[in-house]
Amino acid sequence: MAQQMGNQPLIVLSDDSQRTSGKDAQSMNITAGQAVAESVRTTLGPKGMDKMLVSDAGDVVVTNDGVTILSEMDIEHPAANMIVEVAETQEDEVGDGTTTAVVEAGELLEEAEELLDQDIHATTLAQGYREAAEEAKSILEESAIEVDESDTETLQHIAATAMTGKGAESARDLLAELVVSAVTAVSDDEGVDTDNVKVEKAVGGSVDESELVEGVIIDKERVHDNMPYFKEDADVALLDSAIEVKETEIDAEVNVTDPDQLQEFLDQEEAQLEEMVDQLTEVGADVVFCQNGIDDMAQHYLAENGILAVRRAKSSDMNRLARATGGRVVSNLDDITEDDLGYAGSVAERDIAGDQRIFVEDVNDAKAVTLILRGGTEHVVDEVERAIEDSLGVVRVTLEDNKVLPGGGAPETELSLGLRDYADSVGGREQLAVEAFADAIDVIPRTLAENAGLDPIDSLVDLRSKHDGGDTTTGLDAYTGEVVDMEAEGVVEPLRVKTQAIESATEAAVMILRIDDVIAAGDLAGRHGRYGWHGRHDVGSPHFLRGSHSLRLRSPAKTWEKDRYRIRTATTPRPHCSATAPAPHRLVRSNRFLCT
Repeated sequence: MAQQMGNQPLIVLSDDSQRTSGKDAQSMNITAGQAVAESVRTTLGPKGMDKMLVSDAGDVVVTNDGVTILSEMDIEHPAANMIVEVAETQEDEVGDGTTTAVVEAGELLEEAEELLDQDIHATTLAQGYREAAEEAKSILEESAIEVDESDTETLQHIAATAMTGKGAESARDLLAELVVSAVTAVSDDEGVDTDNVKVEKAVGGSVDESELVEGVIIDKERVHDNMPYFKEDADVALLDSAIEVKETEIDAEVNVTDPDQLQEFLDQEEAQLEEMVDQLTEVGADVVFCQNGIDDMAQHYLAENGILAVRRAKSSDMNRLARATGGRVVSNLDDITEDDLGYAGSVAERDIAGDQRIFVEDVNDAKAVTLILRGGTEHVVDEVERAIEDSLGVVRVTLEDNKVLPGGGAPETELSLGLRDYADSVGGREQLAVEAFADAIDVIPRTLAENAGLDPIDSLVDLRSKHDGGDTTTGLDAYTGEVVDMEAEGVVEPLRVKTQAIESATEAAVMILRIDDVIAAGDLAGRHGRYGWHGRHDVGSPHFLRGSHSLRLRSPAKTWEKDRYRIRTATTPRPHCSATAPAPHRLVRSNRFLCT
C-alpha cells in the first residue's frame, strides 16, 4: 500500500501485507459470521441434529452442544472468532443458550447486510441495534415469571428443558431430579458454586443408573495394600504438605566414613516419619488425604496404625473434601489439632467401571456432592456430561435471579411483536435497524419449526396470532407441531439465558458491522491466502465436520450462495502448476497440485 505525497510515494504497508476496505471488508466479515451461525443452526431445539467432529488425530466427538462444536472446529477467521466468543461468553455466564446466541448473531448480520446494500450507514445500524437490544431486555423483564427457590418442581422443569434434544433426554426426568438435588445441596449464603458439584463419568450400564453421592469421590486409591478398605465414623485429616522428610533449602554434602553413621542417618529419617504419623494418630485421624507425597516408610507406619491414606489429591478435591466433611486443610503437620479434622460416616475404596476410587459419604452437611454419570459408550457419557453441565448452569442462574421465561420460541415471538411496535416510536433511519432486529429475532421460532420438520411460515403465523391475542406464554411444541402453553407444559428457561444471548449477539454484530478495513500482516496474508482466512469449518457438509476442513472466504467475489451456504463449483487454474483443480462442493483446507 502506498500513498502519494508530493512527487514521492509514501510506503505505509509492506508488499506482502493485504488490505481489504469498505464494503468488501464488511461483506467478508458478515459472510464469516453467517457461516459460523449456519454451521450450528441445525442443532437448535428438541429435534436438533447432532454433529460428528473428527480431529486430525482421529478423535471423535458427537454432540449438538453449540459451544463444543465451535471450540472443536478451531476457527481462525478473526470475524468468525468473534461469533465463537459469543458462545463462549454465553457458556461462562449462563451455561446454556449458546446455539441461540450464535444463531441470533448470524441473523443480525444477515439483516444488516441487506440494509447496508440500501446505503444505510453501519453506525446507524449499530445505534438502532443497541436501542433494540435495550428495549428487548425490558420486554423480557416484563414477561418474566417469578419462581421461588423452594419450587423444586419448576427447577426440575428448567433442568429438563436444558437437556432436551441432547443425549441425556431419554433419562432427563431422573437427571433433572439429581441436578436440582445437587445444586440445592451446595447452595449457601454466598450463592451457588457449581464447582462444588463434581461429575464422575463411568462407562458401562445405562444413563438411568446415574446417581448422586452426597459427598466426594476421589479418583485415587489407597497408597498401601495393608491399609483398610473401609473406615466407618471416620475422622478425616486434610493436609496440603507432604508426609516426607524435609529436604534442605541449600545444597549440602555429608561425608560418611563409617557404616554406623549412615545407619544413624537412616534411623533418624525413620524416627521423623514415625513422629509425623504419631501426630496424626494422637489427634485421632482415621483417614488422611494428602495433597502432596507420602514417603514409603510413612505409608508403612500409617498402615500399621490402621489409617487409610491417599496421596497427591487435587487441590479442587481437597476444597470439596473440606466443604463436605467440615474439616480444615492444614499446611503444617505440627499444627494439626482435633478441631481441624472433618467427619464422614463412611470412607471406602470401591470399583467404578474398572477403576478404584475413594468414596467419602454420609457427611453431616453435604456442601459438596458428586454426580456419577453412566452410559453405554464413552461418547454417550461425554454427551450426558455436557447436558448435565448445561442443567447445572441454568438451575444455578434460576436460584440467583428467581425469574424464568417460557420456551418454545415464546419469548422471541413476544420480542418480535414488541420491537415492531417500538420501532414506530424511533425516529430516523434507526427505525429500519430496529425493525431488522425484530425480523432477526424471529430466526429462533423459525429454526425450531424447520428442525422439527414443520412449515416455518405456518408456525410463525400461528405463534403471532396467539401472542396478538394475549397468550404470551404460548410456544411451538416441536413434537406435535401445535402451539401450546409452554408454562403449563413445563418448558421454561431462566430469564438470564435470553437476556445474555441478546446482549452478546448484539455486541458481536455491532463490532463486526463497524469494521470497514481489514489489514493482514505479511505472514498472515501468506499463511491464510490471498483473499482471506482459512478456518477449520465445513459449511458444505454440516452434519460431518472434520478437524482439518476449512472455511475459505474470498472478497470481493463471494464463493458461496447467500441463501443456501453452498460452494459454487468452478475450475480454477493455478500458476506454475501442470493441472487445474475443480473446487469441490465441500470446503477443504487445500487442493493438491502437481507443480513444475
